[in-house]
This record gives sequence, structure tokens and C-alpha cells, in this order.
Amino acid sequence: MKKALLAYAGTLLAFLVLDGLWLGVLMAPTYRALLGSLMLDQPLLAPAAAFYLLYVLGCVVFVVLPAQSWQRAAQLGALLGLVAYGTYDLSNWATLKGWSAQLAVMDMVWGAFATCIACTAGYWIARKVR
Repeated sequence: MKKALLAYAGTLLAFLVLDGLWLGVLMAPTYRALLGSLMLDQPLLAPAAAFYLLYVLGCVVFVVLPAQSWQRAAQLGALLGLVAYGTYDLSNWATLKGWSAQLAVMDMVWGAFATCIACTAGYWIARKVR
């Protein structure tokens, strides 16, 4: 149980830091330019928190705890990120005006990368527990 909680905390912390830098610092102007009026002035905290808590649970259950090496955690994390973000982005591209191929690809690459790094961090932290 301690291992799972540490894996969750480590994965969550890594993902929050990465996504905070991505959304808040690096890509905020790009998202605003690409999405314009679709974006809220301020994100809604409850659904955002629910996303992070649920997504990291999936990362830990499907990637971090079952992985037998950090390399496998990285590979499966990248795949999970690509699938999860791809589901979101490709659905949006198919159904929403203003959702472009550029945005879908950029976001899917980000999801794969961020999930890869967060799952690897969670794996390393979980393996420190004996």
C-alpha cells in the first residue's frame, strides 16, 4: 500500500509540474491563439483536479505498478499518453470548429512525453520502497 501511495504521489507531482510548465508558461499564448474564444478566462478547478487525480490513477494502475523496469514504465507511459490525449484531441478535431490538426498533433506529442516522464518518475519513486 505504501508503495502504491508513493507511486501515486510521485507520478502526480511530476505530471503537475510538467503540465503546469507546459500550460502556464510555454504554451499559454499558443493555445490562446489557436483556440481563441473556446478558452475560459480562468480554468475551472474542480474538473481540472478531477482530471489530474483520475489520469494519474490510470498511470499508476496501468503503467507504474506493473512495469518491471524504468524503460518499460517510460514506454507504456508514452503509449498511454498518446492514447489518452489522442482520444481527446482526435475527437475534438472531428467535432469542434477551430480544432486543428496542428493542435491535435502538438497536444498528442505532449501527452505522450509528459506521461512518459511522469510514469518514469513514479516508477523510480515506487521502487525506492522495499
